[in-house]
Amino acid sequence: MSVDLNALSQSLASIIERIAPSIVRVEARRRHGATGLVWSAEGHILTTHHAIEHEGSITVGLADGRTASAELVGRDPSTDLALLKADVSGLTPLAPTSLEGVKVGHLVLAVGRPGRTTRATLGIVSAFGEGWRTYAGGRIDRYLETDADLPPGFSGGALVDAQGRFLGLLTAALSRTAAVVIPGETLQRVTQALQQHGGIRRGYLGVGAQPVRLPKGLWERAGTEGGLMFLTIEPDGPADKAGLMIGDVLVSLGGQPLHSIEELLGYLGDEKVGTQVQARVLRAGEVRELPITIGRRS
Repeated sequence: MSVDLNALSQSLASIIERIAPSIVRVEARRRHGATGLVWSAEGHILTTHHAIEHEGSITVGLADGRTASAELVGRDPSTDLALLKADVSGLTPLAPTSLEGVKVGHLVLAVGRPGRTTRATLGIVSAFGEGWRTYAGGRIDRYLETDADLPPGFSGGALVDAQGRFLGLLTAALSRTAAVVIPGETLQRVTQALQQHGGIRRGYLGVGAQPVRLPKGLWERAGTEGGLMFLTIEPDGPADKAGLMIGDVLVSLGGQPLHSIEELLGYLGDEKVGTQVQARVLRAGEVRELPITIGRRS
């Protein structure tokens, strides 16, 4: 038993040593440093959106003790990701791996650099599931959760498995109860958009809404059992310009039935910005069809 434990201990230590050069410190907020991951040899650093408070004064601390100034390339609050460009080259990037074969119960390491040295905590994969949307509408391709402890400054760090494979970026901002991991597929997609556009284009209607269930007598007329009731309408927003009103129940948009806020956020993707679609609403018991041009969320 002692031999097996020693072998496991040595293996975990070797994994940390191997990926430590790709883990950096990010200083862009008042109280605590955060962690970032080397994304390219040319100095691109990936970290969390919530770690960047001061866009004009960002410093990156490298594994070899050097520090470098960095600029914000772009950020996406909906997936809690931010891309930086540090004035260095010759770095060792982390390569995301497929989540094929990942199972609940697998050992994992959370690795961060909130200070001058690399730190790590040990845990397991505590949940693993299908894709999901954040509260702000960002699409995360797989749900991966760990029970590994995330001390202050670990957000933006790496989750690696017992083979040393990089599974994703750690964040404590997308869930109040769990350490969530943003997988490589999402990192690559969002990072590409940030490099090209400096942000992620997302559609919006300019409304506040909540799901409601319709009275049974209206099911046939509305073509659905529920929808989204508008509680607020932003002045001069897309919904206001289209003539939508507080109290309207949105039952479909562009022909797609809507029963939850997540479905609405999912519909309002990048490709929908600027397009005109038909909003089917229930107003005072009557079904109305109103054209609405989907705006771009700032």
